[in-house]
Amino acid sequence: MKTKIQELHSKIEKFVAENNESLENFRLEFLSKKGKIQSLFADFKDVSKEEKPLVGQLLNNLKNVASERYELMKSKMTTAETQEVDYVDLSMSADFEPIGARHPISLVRKEIIEIFNRIGFVISEGPEIEDDFHNFTALNFPEEHPARDMQDTFFVQKNPDIALRTHTSSVQVRVMENQKPPIRTISPGRVFRNEAISARAHCIFHQIEGLYVDTDVSFADLKQTLMYFAKEMFGAETKIRFRPSYFPFTEPSAEMDVSCNICGGKGCNVCKYSGWLEILGCGMVDPNVLKNCNINPETYTGFAFGMGIERITMLKYQVKDLRFFFENDLRFLKQFTGAF
Repeated sequence: MKTKIQELHSKIEKFVAENNESLENFRLEFLSKKGKIQSLFADFKDVSKEEKPLVGQLLNNLKNVASERYELMKSKMTTAETQEVDYVDLSMSADFEPIGARHPISLVRKEIIEIFNRIGFVISEGPEIEDDFHNFTALNFPEEHPARDMQDTFFVQKNPDIALRTHTSSVQVRVMENQKPPIRTISPGRVFRNEAISARAHCIFHQIEGLYVDTDVSFADLKQTLMYFAKEMFGAETKIRFRPSYFPFTEPSAEMDVSCNICGGKGCNVCKYSGWLEILGCGMVDPNVLKNCNINPETYTGFAFGMGIERITMLKYQVKDLRFFFENDLRFLKQFTGAF
């Protein structure tokens, strides 16, 4: 028995746990109730009386050595696992968090601005809360015009009338008041109208309005400018057409359509099978507007145009519900901005 004890003692001291499985196998082999050490204790009864004190001492020592070896290996395995979790390899490539991107309205706004920048239009901005003169009177709105009613405009104050601007034409008035022609400017910004929210309308939306005032400006200049914009925005094959319309601040006035970029002008449900899509209103600046801004209409003429950015975005990306642009649903926005 002493020989068996010495063999097990040597084996236990040499044991090194490679993983949790080998450590568990060590416990089962030496320290469990059916293990080798417990088997030796079972055979202890057959040892002679003379040898029992020595053999008993050897057995107890063997059991203590096995227990200590097991606890030591268990402690090292736990430490190794902890170090593995906490270890950071500083040589590894950084795992950057995905970042956001621009809203589709911002993307289209930027694209429109860049197109007009290329032909000399500069950006002008103004306040979103406007007085009656800049929002209505200077733009030739008659006193009885429905836009002056509470049903169409968000008024902040009455007498004198202060309202949330209904268009960015108010910015153009401020430019003409403070700058002598030639004037070539675009005015992007938010506007507000008292309308019911639906798939085609919203009480808040975005506009870009353009103005060009100089000597001998004609409707042909307006047509060429907007033709350039349409082809840059929707493609080289795009065609345009003008339909007579009415706006208080332009005369003559027109609404401009572009050939449907979805069906190529052949007709589809988006263009209501007409082959055309309305995108903006335009016209020659009314002489009364020039007078109101202290510009001599006998010397200068000009044209103006205005478009809704949401409208252009809907056509460009074939979005059928305006409300999607205001809901901040990442499932919708990811379609236009790539990864978040």
